[in-house]
Amino acid sequence: MPKKPIAYIVDSTAHISHELANHPDLYVVPLNVHFGDNEYADGVGIRPEELYEKIRTSTELPKTSQPSAGRFAELFDRLKEEYEQGIAVVLSGEMSGTYASAVSGADLSGFDVRIVDGKSLSYGTTGLVRLAMELGQEGKKRDDIVDAISRHIGKGRSYIYIGQLNQLHKGGRMGSVQFYLGSMLQIKPIIQITPEGTLDVTDKVRSEKKAFRYLVDKVKKAYDEGRRTIHLMHADSPGEADRLKAQMLEAMPDLIVKTGDIGAVLAVHAGEGTMAVIWYDFD
Repeated sequence: MPKKPIAYIVDSTAHISHELANHPDLYVVPLNVHFGDNEYADGVGIRPEELYEKIRTSTELPKTSQPSAGRFAELFDRLKEEYEQGIAVVLSGEMSGTYASAVSGADLSGFDVRIVDGKSLSYGTTGLVRLAMELGQEGKKRDDIVDAISRHIGKGRSYIYIGQLNQLHKGGRMGSVQFYLGSMLQIKPIIQITPEGTLDVTDKVRSEKKAFRYLVDKVKKAYDEGRRTIHLMHADSPGEADRLKAQMLEAMPDLIVKTGDIGAVLAVHAGEGTMAVIWYDFD
């Protein structure tokens, strides 16, 4: 039986729609979520709603870790029996060791797979692999596909309103003084993913209302430049996401707003109530 041409691989921080989840050539490598001595594979060993409930009720913040090189190698070993080549798009190497694990896993396996650092997360990763799959369906060669999607890396925009400072604090990503002052003054940061794949605090707001206004203004600027589709990701906050979407549509009635959950691993660090607006130049 002839091998299929290209397998597509992402990690579990990518936003996977129902359509993509059912695609026969897309494979997801889960990150790990740790509660004490218990380890769960993201989206496999624990459902997102279970994780959110544990975060709300536990006094101990869960931790996350990248997939091991062995986990990638195990998948690549299976794929090389079915596919000629592969393309793996993973979250920013500046935020996680997932990229390094994928590269090591490819070396261990010997599968002909190109590992792409998407320099983003959530839909930022999804958009790149979706474009890769579309080009593959058109019959483009693997290396040409990688060259094409690489030209779009760093061209997207991602703005993230952090829902819970205590998640950043307990996770070691915010100092005690910053956490104390932020909590007292009800200040919450808005973070932008830079073209290099790092996180940068672009503004600080003192209410959800002001945060929503900031995000709407950013989308409106992109809209005025011709953008007509954006992706609104949330951390277990569909009601708040609906309110933000309504504000966007009030200002831009023909804007297409696609909503989804930001993902359990990312919610561990950013907290419930987090909102992210993401778009690419090819959307």
